[in-house]
Amino acid sequence: MVASFRIPLSCGALSGVRDGMDSRHSSSASLLVRLTLSLLFSLFFAAGCAASESVTASPVGLWRVFGDRSGQSEALVQISENRGLYEGRITTVFPRPGVPSNARCESCPGERRNQPLQGLLILTASRKAGKDDLEGEILDPEDGTIYRCTLRLLEDDRRLLVRGYVGITLFGRTQTWSRE
Repeated sequence: MVASFRIPLSCGALSGVRDGMDSRHSSSASLLVRLTLSLLFSLFFAAGCAASESVTASPVGLWRVFGDRSGQSEALVQISENRGLYEGRITTVFPRPGVPSNARCESCPGERRNQPLQGLLILTASRKAGKDDLEGEILDPEDGTIYRCTLRLLEDDRRLLVRGYVGITLFGRTQTWSRE
């Protein structure tokens, strides 16, 4: 035999059901709904923020390049991305002793030989699966040498470590570029 229970409508929590909900219960129910909706909105907002932070930051943008020896600004490089391939072109050359603003790449190999530095493609890189760093090649327009390179965006998203090397990364040098 199944026992049945009957809850009297005069019970405190349900008394408003019988009388058409008095204003005290109506406002507390409304408050409960608002709190629940606020909590859900906050959870979705927090989840969205966490998801956006997990996306790898991009080096796309304008970067100031500093000379290894002088520490002075030498150029601005624009990095762009097209279908996973990153390219860096010199947009501005800052004149300095021995290097006019209209300088040409006299030592560059192949089709880049004697091309103006302004507009010259000096960097190509792509992201390897499972890695945050970019890997590719970079041209040193001073001597025309092409190096393997890695690019690592620092936590502040304002500095880019550019490491050029021959063979293994141990044999190379690192520049820090700053975002404009």
